This record gives sequence, C-alpha cells and structure tokens, in this order.
Amino acid sequence: MSFEKTSAEILARLAELRAADAPTHGGRVLSYVYDSGLAELDELAAQAVRAVQPVNGLDPTTFTSVATLERELLGFVRDLVHGDSEVVGTVTTGGTESCLLAVKTARDLWTGTGRPRLVAPTTVHAAFQKAAHYFGLDLDLVPVGADGVVTVDAVAARLGDDVALVVASAPSYPFAALDPIEALAALCAGRGIPLHVDACIGGLVLPFWPDVPTWDFAVAGVMSLSADLHKFGYAPKGVSVLLQRGRDRQRAQYFATTRWPGYPVVNPTILGSKSAGPLAAAWAISEALGTAGFAELAASCVRSTIALRAAIDGIEGLRVVGEPVGPLLAVAADGDVAAENRVDPHHWADAARRSGWVLQLQPGLTQSDGTVLPATTHLTITPVTEAGLPELVPALVAAADAVRGVPHVDPTPLLAELPPLEGGLDSETAWALLQGFGIGPSTGSATGSSLPDQLAPLLALIEVLPATIAERLLTELLARMVEPRR
Repeated sequence: MSFEKTSAEILARLAELRAADAPTHGGRVLSYVYDSGLAELDELAAQAVRAVQPVNGLDPTTFTSVATLERELLGFVRDLVHGDSEVVGTVTTGGTESCLLAVKTARDLWTGTGRPRLVAPTTVHAAFQKAAHYFGLDLDLVPVGADGVVTVDAVAARLGDDVALVVASAPSYPFAALDPIEALAALCAGRGIPLHVDACIGGLVLPFWPDVPTWDFAVAGVMSLSADLHKFGYAPKGVSVLLQRGRDRQRAQYFATTRWPGYPVVNPTILGSKSAGPLAAAWAISEALGTAGFAELAASCVRSTIALRAAIDGIEGLRVVGEPVGPLLAVAADGDVAAENRVDPHHWADAARRSGWVLQLQPGLTQSDGTVLPATTHLTITPVTEAGLPELVPALVAAADAVRGVPHVDPTPLLAELPPLEGGLDSETAWALLQGFGIGPSTGSATGSSLPDQLAPLLALIEVLPATIAERLLTELLARMVEPRR
C-alpha cells in the first residue's frame, strides 16, 4: 500500500508543531504538567502504552489484562487513602470524569423529590459545575474565607432535604486550601448526606505530606473520593480513579442496558470504548515506584514548596494566599504595602513568561455574598522544581522587580468598545469582539493559533465582563483555534 506522506515527513511536521508548545519537562511550566524528573519512568510509561495500544478498555471480559491492571491500580490507590475492603472503585479517563461520576452516583441514589442540589465551596473544581449542568442538579456554591477555606457553619446553613451531595477539596486547585473534611463529614453524616472528597490533585501526594489533618477514607463520613494518576501519579493523560464506600453505592455509578440487539452494554464510566494506555502506564509507574518511591518524590515537592513559599514571602508586594496544603501556591498582590510597591500577580506572571517560566493566571472573583477573591497567579510544584530553584527564584524576583507598582489592568477602555449586547452573541459577533480585543488565532502561524504576549489584559476583561459573555467569548476563541482552515 502506498502512503500519501512518508513517516519522516509526518514526524517532522509533528516535531514542528510540538516545538511551539510549552515545555512538558524540566519544570518551566508550573501548571498542567507533572514531571517526575525520571526519564526511565517516562520510558516505562511509553512502553506500557505501546504494549496495550490495540486494546479496547471497554470490555475486560475480552481483554482480561484490563481487569487485572485496573484491580491492582485501584488497590494501590485505595491503600494510600486508607480505604478498607468496603471501598471499591473505577479507573476513569481523568479527574473531570471522576467528578462527573461521583455526582451522577449521588443524583441516582438521592431519594428526594423535585430537583436535587449540589453544595460545594466556591473553590471547588469547575468539573462539579459541569457535572451539575450535565446531570440536572442545582449548584449551590458556598463562599469561602480570605484564606480560601469554607467553614462548617457556612455549609451547614445550606443543607436541606434536597441536597444530594456535598463536595470538599483536598486541596482546592485555586488556593491549595484543605477544606475541614473531618468536621464536614460529621455534619453530613448526621444529616444523611454523602460527602465526596475531590482529591484529584492531592490524592497521590497528600498521603506523604507532613502535618495534614485527616482528609481521606480514614474519615468515616467520606463516601467517595477522586484522585488523579496523571497528576502526582506522573502518568500520561488521562487516568484517574473514583473510589466509593460500599459496593451498592458504586454500582449506581454504572450504566447498563440489554435493550438493543447488539452486545450487552455495561459501562462504569461515561466512555465506552477507551484506550487502555493511560491505565497501563499508571499501573506500571505504581509498580515501579511503590509507596516508597512516591514518598521520595513527594519529599522533593515538600522541600521545593517550602523554598518557594519563603522566596515569595521575601518579595515585596506579593503574598501567598492562606495556608496552602500540598505542592500548590496561589500568589496575590500584597494589599498591605503602598501601591507603588505592590506587585500585580498577572503582570508578574507575564514578566516571568518573558524569561521562560510559565505561571498560571487566575482571575479575581466576586462571591455570592459580595466578598471578592483576589486575582492570583498559581504555581504547581513538581519533583523537577527542586533542581530548577537556583534559576526559578531569581527569575521570580526579577519579574516582580520589573512590574512593581504597575497597577492591575483597567479594562474600561476595552469595555467601551463593546456594542450593545442583547439576546446573546452569535459566532461572528463574538469573533469580531475577540479580534477587536486583539485576541484570536492567526491564520499565518505554523500552529494556526496565537494569543497576546500579555495575558493580564485578557484576565482583567474576564474579571469584569458578565460571566455569560466572558464564557461565550472564550468558547469562541477555543472553537476557532481548532476549526479547519482549508
């Protein structure tokens, strides 16, 4: 058979596209990627993926390796989070699917009438907003304090017979805040309401973190827990686990039907056919590292987190939000210093990017009670961060020095360019607005996409636009980036 292009040509094109990506190794990107720093672990994962490349994870009765890999991986994670023999689970394709399935389970087991409600802190991962939207629950977000932690009293005030699920974070992604899980579990158990712990980011690292309050299945009232292997499990995207207390509870997660003329469909996940590659990679990594290996990598994260916290505390004009738990930091402007000495976190992130360090900008948010969560910059610390500290810390200091005293972007001039917005935005209007703001894909680039060099103005716009408009513009931006152009 003849092929239109040679392998060399195709791989050269792929290499060209990858060259435009942010680096996935070496610690230059402090979000999204979780680099163990162990090249042999990456190679092991790649070989494991290749070994199961043709396998369909849909049917463990046909591909029995899938059942064994899943069973052993679930057992490994269950032990880490103090689950007993009552705790069973499922390997999913990522944290979002784990969160969706936790909500779907709670909805299906809820025995109330009318429309069920999901109660969670404002800081809960956006996947739970998606889950409420997909599965028809009312989302009740409880404001958090200035430290990013929700109070038990605030949650208690929201509980009622219509609540199908309460969610707590271990820790939250935006601020690395560990919610009061023991107290929340006791509260929920007393009301007969299940508590889900979203440990997607913390589940594989908090077991080794020093001085952490009990947050997992060691707490009797925790009914389900999600933990991602493609974060601090160092596996390729996407693989996560959802663990549930009790077989009967977990069985409600399944979808099954024999009411069609094809094969019986029995799915524990949203996907049917799925790659077994990430599962195999996560299993292989857990076999290679074992508990001791994960503990050693976590210890590196602990040292780097302490060092970065100290470095940021020493930068005039910046502050770390709250008391972060785990290898995450949220950094805000220090409002206690004079304006000329203050460092805007978004300008700081833009300045750091110019020197080759990618930090993640997070917009400020007004909560339902009118309190405002500050604009921040997020840093995720991984095992490779430690070796990079001699370069990273001076770069962060220099970035702060470069923008100290520059105020947060005022988006008023951009807002003045907005036409009257009535009846929603169609695609062409949304695209025109993005172009007017200087945002949008470029048809001439090798990758077919470009964003502004400075992201601070975009985040400022998101902060002040009505959420529905900001979300529509961002939808248009992402959709245009992948539209065919020939």
